Amino acid sequence: MKYSWEEFARKMGVEPQILENKEARLLKKFVDELIPPTHCQGCQGLDLSIENPVHHPSYELTPACNHNCIFCYSNVAVKLGKAPKPGYYGWDNPKAITVSQYGEPLMSPKIVEVNKMLRERFPDARLDLQTNGSLLTEELWAKLDFDLVMISLDAASREKHLKITNADTFDDVVNALRIVGRDKSVRSIVRTIFMPGINDEDIPKIAELAASLGIDEMMLQPLTVHYHNHIKLDNAGLDFERAESIADYLKAAMEAKKFIDVRISGCQLVQYKKMDALTLWGAKRVARDVAPIVKRERKDSLKLV
Repeated sequence: MKYSWEEFARKMGVEPQILENKEARLLKKFVDELIPPTHCQGCQGLDLSIENPVHHPSYELTPACNHNCIFCYSNVAVKLGKAPKPGYYGWDNPKAITVSQYGEPLMSPKIVEVNKMLRERFPDARLDLQTNGSLLTEELWAKLDFDLVMISLDAASREKHLKITNADTFDDVVNALRIVGRDKSVRSIVRTIFMPGINDEDIPKIAELAASLGIDEMMLQPLTVHYHNHIKLDNAGLDFERAESIADYLKAAMEAKKFIDVRISGCQLVQYKKMDALTLWGAKRVARDVAPIVKRERKDSLKLV
């Protein structure tokens, strides 16, 4: 005769108990209530039925950047000769297009022209600008036409920002947040990377600062450690073990949630929603890579630069 584990325990004179973890239950509740970032909406990564999803299309302008961030995948791609050439990487009838995933798009003199071309060519697509914000001015903003703007900020002070980006541009980035935060015709997002040991104490402060400037949303992303960035991150104090902990990542998001509408990476979120509380609590994320690869084909017919 077969017994369930509860029945067997009782026959042995032991009343079975379910292992509980209150913090794990809180994390699970937090995850279940989260919705994907606005930027991720329309991306294949949200559809678990797609075996090998790819990011929605992007238009790459330049691999150059005026920052030299200690965690940056784009820098690694440039060093390894893997950075995408300028142009459109995607397909017809996209739901969204990002300008851009590599480099700093505002360094390109073609940014306004490309923005206009994409709006005319794909009138139904959401246009997302991904930028470090340091070059955004009121004059340039008046010439741009995006639906969503993501501005990267990974520190809450000038000193920490300089340590992470190797650029003394903290005030310029804050000003960019102020510019887009005032414009309620666009969805404004502060994009922050979770780097425990380096900026975990900064994350709620960034959330509070961004909210005070009118920013709509924080997109908190986990860190992927690329091989060529390992030493820089180690020297900066990264806690590599915590960087792979899903629970630590989610706890950081929960702290930021006290100040702003925080979201976590959509392709990760759909996986976390499938986990039970204890699995979520103990799970680790593989956070190591050599170089990023663009999995979408480049369409030469849309190349302007």
